[in-house]
Amino acid sequence: MNITSLVIILYLGAFAVFGFYLNTKKGSASDWAVGGSTLGIFMIAAGAAGTRIGGAGTYGVAGDVIAEGVGHMWYSFNSFAALFLVGLFFVIPYRRLKVVSVGQIFNYRFGSYRCQWLTSLCVQAEYLVVNIIEPYIIGTIISGFTGIPFPVGVAIGAFLIISFTVFGGLKGTAYANIVHCSVIIFGLLLVGVVAMNNMGGWEVVVELTSEQLKQSGGNEVSWWSFTGIGFATIIAMFISATIHTPAASVYCNYASSAAKEDYLIPGFFGAGVIAALMPLVAGFIGILTMAAYGSESGLSSYLNIAQLAIDGGEILGGIALAAILAAVISSGAPILLASSTMFVNDWIPGSENFSEEKQLRWYKVIAIIYGAGAALVAWLGNITSVLGLVLIGFALVVPPAVSVGFVLYWRRTSEKAAFYGMASGFVGGLTMWLFNTLFDGPENAEAGGFAQWYYEFHNQIGAWSDPAFATFIFPMVVVPLFTILFPNNKKANANFGDFYGRLGRIQKDFTWSSETN
Repeated sequence: MNITSLVIILYLGAFAVFGFYLNTKKGSASDWAVGGSTLGIFMIAAGAAGTRIGGAGTYGVAGDVIAEGVGHMWYSFNSFAALFLVGLFFVIPYRRLKVVSVGQIFNYRFGSYRCQWLTSLCVQAEYLVVNIIEPYIIGTIISGFTGIPFPVGVAIGAFLIISFTVFGGLKGTAYANIVHCSVIIFGLLLVGVVAMNNMGGWEVVVELTSEQLKQSGGNEVSWWSFTGIGFATIIAMFISATIHTPAASVYCNYASSAAKEDYLIPGFFGAGVIAALMPLVAGFIGILTMAAYGSESGLSSYLNIAQLAIDGGEILGGIALAAILAAVISSGAPILLASSTMFVNDWIPGSENFSEEKQLRWYKVIAIIYGAGAALVAWLGNITSVLGLVLIGFALVVPPAVSVGFVLYWRRTSEKAAFYGMASGFVGGLTMWLFNTLFDGPENAEAGGFAQWYYEFHNQIGAWSDPAFATFIFPMVVVPLFTILFPNNKKANANFGDFYGRLGRIQKDFTWSSETN
């Protein structure tokens, strides 16, 4: 067994031992879902940052930098903006409303289960993508460097994530993410610095990259420019990676996890800073990988980091792979936890009346079933662009994020407006993605009919056909329009005073009247 494989086994083994240790600590459903509301600023920062980044912000960014240029390092700014946005405007309302699922906000405000279910559907679409990617990458790494069959590697990855989620709960993932974030940032930075020095320094890296781009026919100016990927792509990435974040239910869990409300804004600001560092380091690795191997090397996914490190020595390779595993696990466990709490609270009838013991049991059972199902899909799937796949998942969460923002900050927002705003954005974005996927191939250039028309349309507008635009524009138009056309009736406004009173914006005993609307 080589040193690289040994490092992988030791890192996964330490993670597993910590998970079993956490199982010795008994707790309630509240302890499991929100850490018993005991987390301090640093744990909130590390926990939320690890959840936000994961594989997309590390090897995903590195791979896309190799393929298209440093413009994909905008993901760093988007990561900071996403967490700071949530910290400033959303986590305090989530905490005061005591929600563990974003969809519950619509139920508390309007008594609308259809809004709650649709929100859950949108968010679960993203979380399913993440839950599939994580065991896939772990399985690929274990298989590639230890010789264990791929299905067994996926099973090991799924077992680690599921068991740690079930045993550790939110507090356990927050503790673990302190280690994971440190390993990701400092481990990858070490890999980059050593690799750059081995090449002869930064100036040599720039020269080698220019040569690789000339050989592959790439546009050097565009590749090195932060706007080289195009403004449409940059804006679409911002919508997908930032605007969607308030609807990501895992931040409801973190909102209620803080020991004090005052910890939330600095905690999420710190999370944004930590989250912003990871894509910068990953982009640096992508540049070095491009210089060393070129864009035609086929180093997709985690390989863009691993190969560079392994060529510098087995120990360095082991550190890099530990960082990649840390990135995967840091998002995998809390996302699976949030998926479980969402499913129970949004989809199981009468769950709000469950006892603490029954609720905890359901949380854990759903986490096991959900994680095992995602692992099965990961075993059968073939994943290429990790960042691209995650951004599609992100885009589908934009509609409920827009609707939640309207409900919290525009009191006139009606239930119909919130529902149809979400529905139009979700269906519009999904339809755009399907059309882009089905009709993008050159075989449609002369196919005739709708296929040829859409192929020509798609190629003419380029990145402006990104599904993110539909998921954002549709609800931004539909919600205010439908609020004016279809205002709330008396039944929908029954909880108005209590809802906004809990947010501290009006007196709790406020009585709704038509004049107020």
